Amino acid sequence: MHHFYILYSPSLDKYYVGETANLQVRLEQHNSNYFHKSYTKAASDWKTIYCKQYQSKEEALYLEKFVKRMKSSTFIKKVIKNPEILADILNKR
Repeated sequence: MHHFYILYSPSLDKYYVGETANLQVRLEQHNSNYFHKSYTKAASDWKTIYCKQYQSKEEALYLEKFVKRMKSSTFIKKVIKNPEILADILNKR
């Protein structure tokens, strides 16, 4: 099982999109600046605001890349409000 997730940092007012097999560990890594060159190193108050499990890493990774390519916080907010968007994205690939 893999997770597609969206994090939010109140101090930065920014979103981060990712994929992982273990969400709890990954969230701790983001908040402890484990990834030194990562986008998430700028804050330590990341919170999970959306998460969905998928059967394969391929599905979660596809969604992560798709959402990141959109480069839009507006699109991320739409996904959070209406997660069915993700199912549509996977069905159309």
